[in-house]
Amino acid sequence: AVYGGGADDRGRMVPPDNHVHSQWSWDALAGSMERTCARAVELGLPAVAFTEHADFAPWTLPPQFVPPEWQGFFSDGVLTPPPLDVAGYLECLERCQVRHPGLRIISGVELSEPHWYPAEATRLLESTGLERVLASVHSAPTADGRGFTEVSDRYEDQAPGEVVRAYLAEIGRLIERFPRFEILAHIDYPVRSWPAGAKPYDPHDFEDEYRHVLRMLAGAGKTLELSTKVPLHPEILTWWRQEGGRTITFASDAHHPDALAHGFREAARVASAAGFRAGRDPLEFWRCA
Repeated sequence: AVYGGGADDRGRMVPPDNHVHSQWSWDALAGSMERTCARAVELGLPAVAFTEHADFAPWTLPPQFVPPEWQGFFSDGVLTPPPLDVAGYLECLERCQVRHPGLRIISGVELSEPHWYPAEATRLLESTGLERVLASVHSAPTADGRGFTEVSDRYEDQAPGEVVRAYLAEIGRLIERFPRFEILAHIDYPVRSWPAGAKPYDPHDFEDEYRHVLRMLAGAGKTLELSTKVPLHPEILTWWRQEGGRTITFASDAHHPDALAHGFREAARVASAAGFRAGRDPLEFWRCA
């Protein structure tokens, strides 16, 4: 187990997992809200936030990029994510809360590129009252500029550094143009698909770009996510604090129950070393000491 009994081996409270997906996310067909909640209880988590995907951009993708479980959303070279079934999702969440009264189950959403689709994103938020709102970028313009594709597809025609810089520039536009979110998800998303033959990823190569985005995020009063999907480089947390960032959340970005809170022990250590501390309330975001 990653954690047990609500605290780690030094007695520190276990942070909630604030970025989790279940079967209600179109790309998490192996997910299960019920089994994830049971896993959260087993690990001693005080809370879990199911931030299901609300993706609006269709992706133009090569067929080899589309796994079998996504074929139902793929036609004529374009993958069109289905809308989030909010009613079904909330009903399932309520059932899980009844079954696990000792676990705080937080409703939420991960809005992809909401600054491109502000009307749709705003309508979703205003009609649902979801508690935890993440904003993220997963998409990039296609090489011909006629559509969109998943960020990692751009490694096929762009140098890795160009992909990262374009991604961070888009994050800046998101922060500037769409204020209705609470947490920025996976600031290092392109690193997940870093090309095997490229120079090893080093965040210092993009320090100016990271600092610019972090400064914008802090100025907007938002929270930075410490994602453990690919462990966030500790230097980025240091830059976050130096640029005025005050709060962080912990996120596994789990799409399967077994991935819940993955890497949280090390992430908590890294966060503490960077000067962030848990509050008295285990549900609070960690704050800069």
